[in-house]
Amino acid sequence: MGINPNKKAAKATAGLAALPDVVLRQFDPESTEYDQRQLYRILQKAVRESVLAPGMKLPPTRALAAALGIARNTVVHVYEQLAIEGFLLAGIGRGTYVRDVGPRRVRAAIWAAGVKDPVRKTSLSKRGKGLVDGAGAGRLRWGAFTPGVPEVRLFPGQVWTRLQTRVWRNSTPGQLSYATGAGDPDLREALANHLQQTRGVACSAEQLLITSGTQQSLHLVAQMLTDPGDVVWLEDPGYWGARSVFSSVGLKLVPIGVDTEGMAPTAQQLRKPPRIIFLSPSHQYPTGAVMSQARRRMLLEYASKHGIWIIEDDYDSEFRYRARPLPSLQGQDAHARVLYLGTFSKTLFPALRIAYMVLPPDLVDGFATAMNELFREGQTIQQAVLARFMADGHYATHIRRMRGVYRSRHDALMLAIARHFGKQLPVLGSDAGLHLVLGLPNHVDDRAVVQQVARAGVACRPLSMYSMQQVDTAPKGLLLGYGAAREEEIAANFSLLATPVQGFL
Repeated sequence: MGINPNKKAAKATAGLAALPDVVLRQFDPESTEYDQRQLYRILQKAVRESVLAPGMKLPPTRALAAALGIARNTVVHVYEQLAIEGFLLAGIGRGTYVRDVGPRRVRAAIWAAGVKDPVRKTSLSKRGKGLVDGAGAGRLRWGAFTPGVPEVRLFPGQVWTRLQTRVWRNSTPGQLSYATGAGDPDLREALANHLQQTRGVACSAEQLLITSGTQQSLHLVAQMLTDPGDVVWLEDPGYWGARSVFSSVGLKLVPIGVDTEGMAPTAQQLRKPPRIIFLSPSHQYPTGAVMSQARRRMLLEYASKHGIWIIEDDYDSEFRYRARPLPSLQGQDAHARVLYLGTFSKTLFPALRIAYMVLPPDLVDGFATAMNELFREGQTIQQAVLARFMADGHYATHIRRMRGVYRSRHDALMLAIARHFGKQLPVLGSDAGLHLVLGLPNHVDDRAVVQQVARAGVACRPLSMYSMQQVDTAPKGLLLGYGAAREEEIAANFSLLATPVQGFL
């Protein structure tokens, strides 16, 4: 006699009534999370928060597996792991029961409704809240027209892998331990040679300090050269990352306007010297303005006279399309007041997390000690690989290749802008870097434009978010990155962007 399918189904789901629907609904069969991990997380949370009460008998493994549409072994492994951790009590032939794991803070009804625990009031500090509220880091890190993202698909990965294998084969215990000093000596030497030849930086290898990113470099500067309440001048509009770092350590931020010659302090502002000036003279971020020689000389003399430190952020000056890269401000500094910041995030790939500072000689030892004390730096193997990558000429070759790639993408974007808008909208910073700014009339809400553009499937950023002014008085525009968009993708994506933009004009 055959088995009645209705009785078989009823038997398979026996015991599921004891499991609250809210627990079953948490499981998502379309999730990218592994079934075992997802079920483990859901059940553990339910036990901890009393959704599954102590003493409750859980469904048989076969029944729960059938209800969720997953393998029975998956449920078996989850039950076994939760039993090992003390959340469940399991015994052959007796079933699986929820154990009492102590005081509960969240009721089942609150958990089911998705409401946060009213008893536990998680409260950020004023500094933490300010950092979160003013955060500029976006979630989208790839595609047209995400600003600041290089083309990582063309990175010579096979070359890097071969060098990395060689470095690992010959690695020393010191390279696998905590880092000490100012960074890999070979990398510092290779960097010094590169910066002298291509950026006009006046330095020796001993002045280089390797960090894990520009943000870490800025944290070190703030910790070592300022005290809470000190004043820092920032370009406005300017790099939000510097604004976040300096405000988080209690510095007073003073926005300084930017014109076609770069940072332009007024006579009134010059009467109150700051402790630090942060600027990007070779390719102002985000407008692309290039600081004139007259403005450079004025600021260097001003810094020398008042004992001011100048932080030069040279984030993407390797890529210029109409002329040779401009020499650094640091190379013109006769009084050792400039700290030069650079990164490999734009020239290689952001996930490498290697950047550097060129420091006045008397600051190097103190900065290196502080970095090791605060951050326990690593990346020693990667630094050694990068040193070999540079010494063998691969770095220079890659930059030359990418300069041609980015120029073609830049020209394709300029052509797309001309086709849709002609000369109706200004274009800023269009001869260097990995982005340009499409200017908008002052009455246009560029943040609303960005939201509309995102609905069309294209990413960009509003120029106003880089300003410390009120939104209604801040300059308006769209930052369009072309580094991560192939030439053949630019026209189609810009068409998607242009339509909502035209609706605001």
